[in-house]
Amino acid sequence: MGTNISRARELAGLSQRALSRATGISQSGLSRMESGTLAPKMNEILALAWATGSTVAEITGRSAVRDRVECAARATDDADMAAMRRELTHYLELDAYLEDQAIPQPA
Repeated sequence: MGTNISRARELAGLSQRALSRATGISQSGLSRMESGTLAPKMNEILALAWATGSTVAEITGRSAVRDRVECAARATDDADMAAMRRELTHYLELDAYLEDQAIPQPA
């Protein structure tokens, strides 16, 4: 998972220090996560994904959702299908995580 975190950070154009500020995770913690000596907690994975514009699956390398997503939409205002699919996948993965944790949907 460490290489995925490092790749996501680099693709987002962030230093460890900038990602630390964006997520609230210490820079030393990020360094240890990237090297693989510290496993991030789920709330940290979510913060990393959000701050880097990645999905949880891109950070963890695992997705129960990604392979099942089919997306059909009209791209307007310079939107592209890949970006829309990525955003949709992010929210579906988050929904799957919340369901796995038995966190109910708001009424």
